[in-house]
Amino acid sequence: MMKYSIILIFLSLLVSCKPEINQENRIKEDVAFLASDALEGRQTGTEGEKKAAKYISERFAELGLLAKGTTNYLQPFTFKPKTNPHDEVKFDVNGDGTITGNNVIGFVDNKAENTIIIGAHYDHLGFGGEGSLYRDSIKAIHNGADDNASGIAILLNLAARLKEKNTNNNYLFMAFSGEEMGLLGSNYFIKNPTINTNKVSYMINMDMVGRMKKDSTLAVYGTGTSPIFKQVLKSHNDNFKLVQQESGVGPSDHTSFYLADMPVLHFFTGQHEDYHKPGDDSEKLNYDGMYLISDYIFNIISDLDDNGKLAFRKTKNESDSTPRFKVGLGVIPDYLFDGVGMRIDGISEDKPAQKAGLQKGDIVIQLGDSTVTNMMSYMRALSVFDKGSKTKVVVKRGEEKVEKEINF
Repeated sequence: MMKYSIILIFLSLLVSCKPEINQENRIKEDVAFLASDALEGRQTGTEGEKKAAKYISERFAELGLLAKGTTNYLQPFTFKPKTNPHDEVKFDVNGDGTITGNNVIGFVDNKAENTIIIGAHYDHLGFGGEGSLYRDSIKAIHNGADDNASGIAILLNLAARLKEKNTNNNYLFMAFSGEEMGLLGSNYFIKNPTINTNKVSYMINMDMVGRMKKDSTLAVYGTGTSPIFKQVLKSHNDNFKLVQQESGVGPSDHTSFYLADMPVLHFFTGQHEDYHKPGDDSEKLNYDGMYLISDYIFNIISDLDDNGKLAFRKTKNESDSTPRFKVGLGVIPDYLFDGVGMRIDGISEDKPAQKAGLQKGDIVIQLGDSTVTNMMSYMRALSVFDKGSKTKVVVKRGEEKVEKEINF
């Protein structure tokens, strides 16, 4: 009997000594699951998206977040895909649409007057499809580690850190679906909110925050949407080369909230050669950089904790003045480049830039008769050409200028 008592005591000690999971140290683990082949690219409406939603729901529950969806943590939305790219997607509340996506929503209730929304999309391109830049005929999973398992992993990290800190605001954590199909999940939430959106102080969005480069560049959009943002961003920046854009409109879910008159900040570490391709895998992410970004956002939230509901300010919408063009060079611009010209961050196969011999890292400084000083002047220069046009392009390659002929 004594022998069994000793065994029982030993077993109870083993159980009591089991280390508690450190919820603030799981970024790599979260990315590994969400960007695994088992989820088949998390395309909205697929089994892979449902598995991702289940995982995020379970993580929210583990973190002690309250369910704020319409079905526990989930907010399903049904829609019919667009047949005309210029049409607006119609949500089908009767459930007769052909695709159903799920936002995943968790809440920290600090019994405060105002709420901060922290969001990131979790859907991606599945096996490719319309948004893919992959040109091989062999079917391949687009795992979307940077786009946007990285944003979800930082969102979960912030949820763990904010659970019992900075309690002057409530927190709504939202994992959006349908982003790749046109910001559908965030748009649906704005039209069908599960909290009082008049009491939202501001919204933070993270999309592609996993590939911080060696120069530590971090883009922040929406810096003009509240008068206090620039000062706070500057006062906590010890690690980054910040590239700031004032506009609240951009190609991610923060736009839906800005258009509903909420201040927004959107964080982004830049394009890369694996963007919307099967090569966007978890082993390529800069995890140290992701923890630095999480620290930075946490410090910004901490600073704003006692500021009440932030003032909203409309910004000039750069996309209103964006020229329309009929042709393209076939390059991925470096959106983080803040020098003179338009730096090329990637080149698509079998397009004019590749055929002309342009290279990644080239900085376009002239296109046709137009001088290129930034992204907007590049787009203006491009807008005058038609299919079949020929022109010259001048790029800065290292210290020399190189001229090439472009055939559109």
